[in-house]
Amino acid sequence: MTLEIITADSLSPFRHGFFTRRGGASSGVFEGLNCGPGSSDQSEIVRINRARVAEAMGVASDHLLTLDQVHSADAVTVDRPLEQRPRADALVTASPGVAVAVLTADCQPVLLADAKAGVVGAAHAGWRGALDGVLEATLDAMADLGARREDIIAVIGPAISQAAYEVGPEFLETFAAEDPGNTRFFANGEDGRYLFDLPGYGLERLRAAGVGRAEWTRHCTYADPARFFSYRRACHAGEADYGRLISAIRL
Repeated sequence: MTLEIITADSLSPFRHGFFTRRGGASSGVFEGLNCGPGSSDQSEIVRINRARVAEAMGVASDHLLTLDQVHSADAVTVDRPLEQRPRADALVTASPGVAVAVLTADCQPVLLADAKAGVVGAAHAGWRGALDGVLEATLDAMADLGARREDIIAVIGPAISQAAYEVGPEFLETFAAEDPGNTRFFANGEDGRYLFDLPGYGLERLRAAGVGRAEWTRHCTYADPARFFSYRRACHAGEADYGRLISAIRL
């Protein structure tokens, strides 16, 4: 099966893609394009999947760069393959032939580009990373390479939607303590719980940080099991593990 790649017209000057789970070699709960080396999937199968992504991106397998993601607000600048994956949650580069990528399974994959400066980035923004400033850190790292915020396009790819993201009152309290205005990203759920709008929050952080354009592809990972892996859906189903989607961009 061929790979399915979601793209954004606003990023069209650059080769990029939010890859769905279709077209991979994994089986079982990982069926499809599982690109997560941290999963319990067979490591050789994950390498095959990542090689297919690298080919689609037009780079060598070792030039498809990802991170040891830890829900931090740390961004790393790269210009060549790395011996070890950095413990961080965003990558930026101004080097042709290098594809920067992040892995997700409900969290926001964010691809960013400044066509004028020739700088691209990829960020993994779950609720913790977004709240702590990973998107702003990514923009800062891009600016260090010559990008200007007003020239940066940022696109949030497939992520869990508000309708599927139920949280408890303590979660809302954490966001309200940071900024009382954050309560607008919560809707009432059932039994005293709330529904959190993660992509809406990500878009607000990007726009408040001054990017030229920010958008979401409007794909919900939880709601579409045929196309997307979902950590929350796997937990609800009692599955032992889950696949990781990959999103990548290059100059």
